Amino acid sequence: MTESTIVGAPDLFRAVGLRPDGPAIVGRPTRAPGAGVYVIELTTPSTRAMIDINRVGKWIERVDSLRLDGERPTGKALTARLSAFWIPSATVLYIGSTDGSVASRITALDQHVLGDRRPHAAAHWLKTLSNSDLRVWWANTSATEEYEDALMTAFAEAVPAAERAALYDPNAVMPFANLRRGTGEAKKHGIRGSVIAEEPVAPQPPTTVVDLAPAAADGVVPTRGSGTTRRTNTAPPRPAAPRAPRAVRPVSAASAAAARSRTTANAARSAPSASRSSPPRPPVEPILVTADGLARLQAELEQLTRVKRPEVIARIRTARELGDLKENADYTSAREEQSFLEGRIQALEAMLRNVSVVEAPGGAVRVALGSRVTAELDGDAVTFEIVDTSDSNPGAGRISSASPVGRAMVGRSVGDEAVVTTPRGEARYLITVIE
Repeated sequence: MTESTIVGAPDLFRAVGLRPDGPAIVGRPTRAPGAGVYVIELTTPSTRAMIDINRVGKWIERVDSLRLDGERPTGKALTARLSAFWIPSATVLYIGSTDGSVASRITALDQHVLGDRRPHAAAHWLKTLSNSDLRVWWANTSATEEYEDALMTAFAEAVPAAERAALYDPNAVMPFANLRRGTGEAKKHGIRGSVIAEEPVAPQPPTTVVDLAPAAADGVVPTRGSGTTRRTNTAPPRPAAPRAPRAVRPVSAASAAAARSRTTANAARSAPSASRSSPPRPPVEPILVTADGLARLQAELEQLTRVKRPEVIARIRTARELGDLKENADYTSAREEQSFLEGRIQALEAMLRNVSVVEAPGGAVRVALGSRVTAELDGDAVTFEIVDTSDSNPGAGRISSASPVGRAMVGRSVGDEAVVTTPRGEARYLITVIE
């Protein structure tokens, strides 16, 4: 789609080969059952960002966690930042999709309150606008993610270069209220904590155990002052079902001791404590890597985000031009590759947030994390670097300290023999050098 004077919803739908229904006014009943994509737009473009500073001010007051570039913003500063994403020639303000009902999703958008997490926080910037006269176009399709991505691409291609350059983040061209794309691309806007945090779940009240008098559970209680009993329920008690005899398994002394230890530990954990209302969360175990391992992880993340991700996005764009997205094998393959790529990027980012660098033990007398070990196996010399699981690559000579060979070597010295049991028998590594 080439640059045009006005970026409108009908043009976007036609650019991706869909026939839209609508328009309908947001806030009025919409007959749009079934899955599909939808576009929210103004009736006419506006050269001025239609943001209500009073709504923005109430948003800031309502959400204590809201920050702009790390600081508590004023209404004027936050309004200015939002205005920096306004595209004057575009009527389109938001592009969305749903695998449920389009009508239900549009209703959720209309009912959303600025600052809430639900029911439609993805488009909550729309709630800062002073003009509530918005309309919606939609098209039913089962390929919701694919067509949403296609609509976003068509929108970006239609924005004039001058308006693109004027955006706060010119590298992520999206409709005003869209904050990210399904491809992983996100706006850099500096706004954090913009919705109210989830309410903590209240702890359940402690269970009360009531001791009953003998036979009271069956409705029979002793009569005070007499030797007789009276029944509080005229229905006869139900006979207890016979229990099957319990099988007894032989238990070793070690197993019995371990069971007693577990019972004691459980009792200690379940004992009431006046200093806390809920059990503490277990600490997150740091990921130990060497300086070289950290550099490799950072280089891989850099390669995936700066090289691989744009390549996959370009493949998706090219495959989309070949025809029907539901029957497009190239498009499906590219989207699957993108899914694996984004998963690996998220995993690397999670690792780097919790990484702890350990120094390589130069001149150490025992094998440890970061050691470079040379050993003899069946007369041949082999060299390994002992690393963490996250940095393991046996083909490159890096083995995990948690692998069978790594576990057998850690703690050994020069001259020691590390024995590893394999399906083919024992493998004996004679350690000759530790670096």
